[in-house]
Amino acid sequence: MGRGKLRIYLGAAPGVGKTYAMLSEAHRRIERGTDCVVAFVEHHNRPRTEVMLHGLEEIPRRELAYRDTTFTEMDVDAVLARHPEVALVDELPHTNIPGSRNTKRWQDIEELLAAGIDVISTVNIQHLESLGDIVESITGVRQQETVPDEVVRRADQIELVDMSPPALRRRMAHGNIYKPDKVDAALSNYFRPGNLTALRELALLWLADRVDAYLQEYRSEHRVSAIWGSRERIVVGLTGGPEGRTLIRRAARLAEKGAGGEVLAVYISRSDGLTSASPKELAQQRTLVEDLGGTFHQVVGENIPVALLDFARGVNATQIVLGVSRRKGWQYVFGPGVGSTVARDSGPDLDVHLITHDEAGKGRGLPVNRGARLGRARIVWGWLAGIAGPLLLTWLLSSVAPEVGLANDMLLYLALTVAAALLGGLFPALASAAVGSLLLNWYFTPPVHTFTIADPKNIVAIAIFVAVAVSVASVVDLAARRTQQAARLRAESEILSFLAGNVLRGETSLEALLERVRETFGMESAALLERASDVEPWTCAGSVGPRPCRSPEDADVDVPVGDHMALALSGRVLPAEDRRVLAAFAAQAAVVLDRRRLREEADQARALAEGNRIRTALLAAVSHDLRTPLAGIKAAVSSLRSEDVAWSDEDRAELLAGIEDGADRLDNLVGNLLDMSRLQTGTVTPIIREVDLDEVVPMALGGVPEDSVELDIPETLPMVGVDPGLLERAVANLVENAVKYSPDATPVLVKASAIADRVEIRVIDRGPGVPDEAKNRIFEPFQRYGDAPRGAGVGLGLAVARGFTEALGGTLGAEDTPGGGLTMVLSLRLAPAQHLADTSGATYSPAP
Repeated sequence: MGRGKLRIYLGAAPGVGKTYAMLSEAHRRIERGTDCVVAFVEHHNRPRTEVMLHGLEEIPRRELAYRDTTFTEMDVDAVLARHPEVALVDELPHTNIPGSRNTKRWQDIEELLAAGIDVISTVNIQHLESLGDIVESITGVRQQETVPDEVVRRADQIELVDMSPPALRRRMAHGNIYKPDKVDAALSNYFRPGNLTALRELALLWLADRVDAYLQEYRSEHRVSAIWGSRERIVVGLTGGPEGRTLIRRAARLAEKGAGGEVLAVYISRSDGLTSASPKELAQQRTLVEDLGGTFHQVVGENIPVALLDFARGVNATQIVLGVSRRKGWQYVFGPGVGSTVARDSGPDLDVHLITHDEAGKGRGLPVNRGARLGRARIVWGWLAGIAGPLLLTWLLSSVAPEVGLANDMLLYLALTVAAALLGGLFPALASAAVGSLLLNWYFTPPVHTFTIADPKNIVAIAIFVAVAVSVASVVDLAARRTQQAARLRAESEILSFLAGNVLRGETSLEALLERVRETFGMESAALLERASDVEPWTCAGSVGPRPCRSPEDADVDVPVGDHMALALSGRVLPAEDRRVLAAFAAQAAVVLDRRRLREEADQARALAEGNRIRTALLAAVSHDLRTPLAGIKAAVSSLRSEDVAWSDEDRAELLAGIEDGADRLDNLVGNLLDMSRLQTGTVTPIIREVDLDEVVPMALGGVPEDSVELDIPETLPMVGVDPGLLERAVANLVENAVKYSPDATPVLVKASAIADRVEIRVIDRGPGVPDEAKNRIFEPFQRYGDAPRGAGVGLGLAVARGFTEALGGTLGAEDTPGGGLTMVLSLRLAPAQHLADTSGATYSPAP
């Protein structure tokens, strides 16, 4: 029996119609005669979805008891016993009730697939595990139920159920998704247009990447080498010259013309050491292409056109952007150039753009090569010029121009010796001198065709020729080596100066520096290792590349940095002259690591300084703000104790009321100071339990007048998992702050509503409000907005409220009240049992 196939309907948000589309597919299959059943579908009381269940066979659910409540889950055994061709299983990331066969529903689906049953399921993009942080940053809601990306990626079919944000909000407003009492809160929070647009883009991009992976897999399996232009991918070939920035910007403009265009900048470096380009220029071009949304790649290859085309075909590129050659006209005698070769060999499926620029035709300038080695190709040409050149010249002089004369013959042979020295260095030049002297003696020195020299003057001439040839070869070879050494030193100085500048400015992270090492020397991986002492094991402080070394002994190249640190590289063995630059890299890596640790220590010191500032402010509050209620209490008590004044009952009651009011204010101030101190020292330990908001919130209103607050806390709200004391204190501070700024005779509204897997408490006032730039600042300690009187408090109420809320795992933020004023939004997670009930469909709608 083969494995079943999985089909998934993917949506960007709740309500786009995933379940509806799944049920429609079921009806179509039944009409075609397919055995299709509903294993688990949750319609969430949506009428149109509920109607679609009519006419479909539903397998009874399994009932499970959990915390005195009965829940229903999919009966896996019943589905396996029924063994349909296709089973509909809704809500892929759902967490099963404790006591179920598996923890997650996707694990139940795996059993059905293993049994040969095809499964159709649904999932929202925000439930993918890898996107949790991104979704939280967009919506402010952390998804508790997630599914591993690999489970979704393994699906045989993924179909996007799409809907524009305005259309989805209209569905929400019409009551087609949530109950009417939840619509307003949902539209003003999770279902805001910006949230829905971002989630929709996230879903489209994720699915596009998955489709691209399918395409790459198909091309690999079927060995398709031709380029399929399903998506514009533009490869920019860089030489490291200043024209690269022009090419990158032109490629970015080309990519903008097509939807989903992608720019990939690539530099082809040789495998024999330091790059032949300016490292500073390449770094600037890397930054530019990344700023424009592209990616930078460095590929090692000896044949640049072949390597560039291989890279382009490997990434399924559709266009290549190259710059017009910088070579001068006469340099084309050595070959057609990279641009012409790539254009000739690209084929009909890959467009090549040659872009003009300011550097075209100005020459390449000095090559920045590595060291004094001339390279294999030049040495081969040098030996050909030193050995074959004299033979060819001898044939030409013998057959074409036999009467040139011995002096001219010697000059021609000497020119070949110089050419051999320029191309291949000293030894080809010496060989050229030796072969040339023998050929001069045999063919052109009387008597010819013998090695005997009749005229002593000719002996001197040939000896001088050999001496001059050897001297010239030595001088030319030395000059060539000095030129190459100077070019190498220039490359080294550019690398080191650029790195030093970046490190001193703090612009380079350790990983970025190690990546630069790996690319510069063409290595597979680079790692910075350290240990506490000679007997301690090595630990990795940072690494890049696959399979980094775990000890210097495992590395192909290791450079010690001090006694207990080393830079380890794997890939190939580097020559000795490269280790000088590598040692500088290693020293810079150690500096970057020290800088990072100093930054961490500075952050800790900053936190300590903030604590000291808090303590100083506490002392200032104690010395000033606390004295006001104390002075009032003391004055009232002194007046009551005065024996020379006969106080009436009304005066006495007024003085006692003042004492009580001052004591309450003093108690509130001291309470906030103690709470802030507990938050700063990290001693707040919530005792989480399940509570009802209609039990906690009313208790938080004891410090405000009765007619100053209106409550709207539905009894049907789910329970939340909080510490009741901390929640009461947080709500009390929010309410007291709202009452303080609300106009007279305008009560503060405190309302609560359930939104997916969270409950929100909104404290709404009609006061002056707070500008957007001050909304975060009002939650900082000792901050009071506007002209609040000094006696009104020390500015800790909102800071304490946010601290307690975050300790409970919730969030607290400020929004503008429509029509004027400020709304404090306190968001809390549902209790575990309520959350399970919510996602199982027993009571509430699932989390978006």
